[in-house]
Amino acid sequence: MLVNYNGIFVPETKAVLAVNDGAVLFGDSLFETLKARRKTICHLERHLDRMEQSARLLVMPFDRRQVTAALLAIAERLDAPVSRLRLTLSRGPFTGLTFPAQEQRHIFITAQPYSEPTAQERRRGVNCVFAPNQRVNPLSHLPQMKRGNYIDCLYAADFARRQGAREALFVGVQGEILEGATSNLFLRQGETLITPTAGPLVLGGIMRHRIIRTAQALGLSVVEKNVSKMELLAAEEVFLCNALIDILPVSAIENLPIATGPVAGILLEQLQRQTE
Repeated sequence: MLVNYNGIFVPETKAVLAVNDGAVLFGDSLFETLKARRKTICHLERHLDRMEQSARLLVMPFDRRQVTAALLAIAERLDAPVSRLRLTLSRGPFTGLTFPAQEQRHIFITAQPYSEPTAQERRRGVNCVFAPNQRVNPLSHLPQMKRGNYIDCLYAADFARRQGAREALFVGVQGEILEGATSNLFLRQGETLITPTAGPLVLGGIMRHRIIRTAQALGLSVVEKNVSKMELLAAEEVFLCNALIDILPVSAIENLPIATGPVAGILLEQLQRQTE
């Protein structure tokens, strides 16, 4: 694993945080998970845009030039075909509940090889389950950011793994489908793609945005709306997406078979031809 702390490379065993760091005490951090192909980071500017906006909303110091330089430096050292990068921004160590001075903020980036979904998974699709817990947003007035307070997603993802499933899908209090623990969700009905509306409990993900744009360019209608379980299970096609997996078809939910179709593969092929 490569580790870059405030622009300096450090051994993995030396990469430590203070016990009073806000990321440790309160989950007071922001993060982005990025994919690199060889030495090229995918969708870099979009990831930075989101973190910069989130930092502004949380009054968290963010130096885009410093972060960009650190990411490009770590990219130069990558040698795997595909890598997973994790960028974390922390406000720094706390004394009490007062925000630390701005100069105490820090960034750390890790990078390691990543195995993308196999050709068989993309062809056959994967199984999903419904998460046993609720999707929460303790800062519902500040949506659309990726914060270190991530326990609802971690718990749901662990539940899915223990059930032998690839992903856990969150269900809202009214029974509406929201998103996956680590992914956005699409379903197809005829020539229409449907995705849950982005908002306080649904992240408007980077890959989600690209899929909407690409689908529309292909002549498909795209609708953002509440999705019921019945609608989901009756769909002609269902797929997951995020910046790491790109697009991954769903073939079963709670072991109930889901129809698979060609659109996920067509969209993936189109996305792979694009540079951004």
